[in-house]
Order: sequence, then C-alpha cells, then structure tokens
Amino acid sequence: MRVSSFALAALVAAAVTPFPRLDPIQPDLFGAGGTLVNAWADVDGDGDLDLFVGFDGAPNRLYRNDKGVFSNVAAEAGMADARATRAAAWGDVDGDGDPDLLVGFAPGAGPVLRLYRNDGGRFVDVTEAAGLVVEAGAVRQPAWIDLDGDGDLDLFVAFRDRPNAFFRDDGGRFTNVAADLGLADPRRSVGAVWLDYDQDGDLDLYLANMDGDANALYRNDGGHFTDVAGEAGVAWGGRTPKDPASGTVRPCAADVDGDGRFDLFTANYGRNGLFLARAAGRFEDASAAWGIDIDGRYDTCAFGDADNDGRLDLYVNGTITGGKSYPDFLFRNTGTRFDEVTPPNVKALHADHGALWADFDGDGDLDLALAGAGADGMHLLLRSALPEADRRRSLQIRALDAKGRATLAGAEIRVFEPGTRRLIAARLVDAGSGYDAQNDMPVHAGLPRVTAVDVELIVPRNGTRLVTRAARVDPRQWAGTAFVIKAAQ
Repeated sequence: MRVSSFALAALVAAAVTPFPRLDPIQPDLFGAGGTLVNAWADVDGDGDLDLFVGFDGAPNRLYRNDKGVFSNVAAEAGMADARATRAAAWGDVDGDGDPDLLVGFAPGAGPVLRLYRNDGGRFVDVTEAAGLVVEAGAVRQPAWIDLDGDGDLDLFVAFRDRPNAFFRDDGGRFTNVAADLGLADPRRSVGAVWLDYDQDGDLDLYLANMDGDANALYRNDGGHFTDVAGEAGVAWGGRTPKDPASGTVRPCAADVDGDGRFDLFTANYGRNGLFLARAAGRFEDASAAWGIDIDGRYDTCAFGDADNDGRLDLYVNGTITGGKSYPDFLFRNTGTRFDEVTPPNVKALHADHGALWADFDGDGDLDLALAGAGADGMHLLLRSALPEADRRRSLQIRALDAKGRATLAGAEIRVFEPGTRRLIAARLVDAGSGYDAQNDMPVHAGLPRVTAVDVELIVPRNGTRLVTRAARVDPRQWAGTAFVIKAAQ
C-alpha cells in the first residue's frame, strides 16, 4: 500500500513530538477562585483573543489581550456584573463585525439572561430591546447559530429546570419558537452542541441531560426536530441508564479517529463516553476501546491538537461534589486510543469547570484556559511550551459568511493535502463548548509538516452543504494570524 508523503510526515511527527508543558502565566491576575465559565473572542478587533470569565458572585472579568499580556477591563467595558454567572456565549448578533455577548445568571435579582451589544469595546445592555428578558430559570448552555440560513444568528438556551428555549431572530427581535420546532425539551438539560451529524445539510442538536434523564440527539428534518438518540446509540452517553445520580454535563463533537466524520464525547457524572460516527447516522460505543471510560464526576470536555501531530487530544476536567474533588485528565490521541499525559502541575489542581484550548499568544500552538469552581480554585491561563519547530506546523482558520461576518457556528473546516482528497484535519466551528460556553475564534489545525494545504469550508444551509475551497494555503504566510475563508453566496 502506497503511503502519501503527508501521511508519512504525520507518522514521523507523532513519533518525535514531545507533549508540551503547560506553564501558568500572570498567576496573580488569574488566581481568584469561584469561577464557572470562560469564553474567548477578539473583542477589540486587534487580532488576538480576549477572555471573559464568569464568577460565582464576584464581579465578572473581561481580560483584554495585548500581545499575550492580559488586563481586566470589565468595569470600563461595562460588564462587571456581580451576579453568580453560569453561562456565556459570544456571537455577532447585530451583524456589525464584532462579537456581542450573552451572559446567563443563576436565579436571583432580575432576569437570568443579559445580552450585551459590543460598541467598539464598550458593552451596552440590549436585553429588553431584543426581547430576551427571561425572568427565571437555571440557565445552562447557550449557543448562537443561524438555524434558518437567513444570515442572522438565532439563539438556543438549555435550562436545568424548565423547557429549553430557541429564540428566532426576526430583524433584531427574538421570539421563543422552541415548542414549534420540537426543541422545548423539559428534561434537566445542561450541555449542548450543534452539528450536521447526518450530513444532510442542516444543523442537528446533541443535548446533554442530568439526574438520570437520557440525552437527546435532535435530528433536523426541514426545521422540525425529532429525538433519535436511542436509534443512533447515544441516548445514555456511556453512563448507567436511568440512574438519578448520573448524567451528562458536557457533550463534545470532534473527529477523533480522523475519518472526516464528527464523533461524540460525553463528560459525565458516571463513566465518560466516546461514540465514533458510522454510516447512516449511527454511532459506535468506543469508550472502553479508546481507554476513555473513566468513572467519576466530570463537567467539561475540550478537544484540541495540543502537540500539532494532526490528531485531536482531549482535556477532561473533574468537579467537586459531595466533598470530593475529582482530578482533571489530559489525554494524548495516538490514533487508536487515548493515553493519559496529565502534567503534574495540572494534576495538583482542584475543582475545575471551564476548560478551553486557544492560541492566545499567536505562536502556533494551543494554550489552555481553566475556570475553577472552589473557593481555593483559580481561573488559570496555561501557556504551551511546544518546541518552536512544532509550533510552526499549524494553521489557524477563520470561517466567515459571504458578508464577512462570524455567523457560521456548526460549519465544518477540512484541510487536505494539496490537489488531493487526502484528509489532514476536520474541525467544527464552535457551536457550544467548554462549560456552558461558546467562543468566537478561529479553528486550529495541526499539520504533519510546514507546507501548503487545501482548505475547505462546508456550511449546512437549508438542506444543502455549501462548499467553498481555497487551494494551496501556505501556513508560513499566516503565522501569527488566521487564514480567512469566506463562504460562497
């Protein structure tokens, strides 16, 4: 069998690339505990990623990134809410080219959703004008997606204690149409991720439920949703069925085995699960075979190619419950299983919730942002120490619509050997990630070597999969920034 030069390079890279250290930066700034959610976006349009961190009652923080050095500007930006914060989602809601922010609060003083419009780095509360006043509810996963393909962002919100909501954007005013769509699930929902799992040209929803409730896989059939989790094999996510002490907190979608299909991972109260996508919209339980079915209490899954070997590695964080702090794990993807490679300084951490990979310093490798729930917790930024030669083997890709706006959550990015259909990487534009968060940032692809690649953007839209291709993209030309690919009309 003939092995392509790119495949051979990938094998060599995997054999020699060390797994990087993760070193904390500015530990005094990021030392406070009592945090649950974090989310990345380039708030000020300067080309690097800024970070929102939601606290459990202390004022929330917005960290402006100035070439890898962070400062808290939440108060001057107008978003330092001192309310227990449970969720955050960035999205260009008004279509003006910069990211706006939806924040979800715990029930208490006032409505539980707040929409901030970004006006040049200053944030203005437009919740009432947008029709998003929700007086009560245990907010969990929000996600901005363009479900109906009309060019503006609609909003999904999961709730732990009431039917889930789907707000359709009608000219800047939002209306909850979840019941009409079949999405008003009354179960105790926490996490959710949107993707075109059956590749039929529209976005479907995998929904994580807690307290013994089964998960849902909502297949989108022309704008109406049907739960097919049972027949697809993902109703319980690897945990014990109908056990009120178990549940799924975070679902993640990622191409784990490199076949171009998006697999599903579940971070559970109970055994974690990995389900590899197969033909006809079904999934195979590979949890034990891939060494990932650890039993505990987990809140977050975060996939990223941390060593730039072309395979997606996995961070799973433990929570604190019943007086016990469950450990975090970092797993290296070998191509057939996950091997634990958790650094000692990460093993020493306690009670994480949010966990996100992002190249915040623009050096080509993925760094890790954590949010710690306990009073002795933290919200650390850990910079990757991958060697320089390995950092260069990567490409950041920014997916925008035809008007140059970030409205393509749930779209797919594929990277190929130039002039061929040999797949190097398949990535999903963020449509629900971390702990009840959504980022607005480029996708990251590790490469077997530093040479040109072909990039493909696939946008599920109204029953079609709109494909845009860019040939021979040279990662050296885009070092320190993101290659932008715009969807065709």
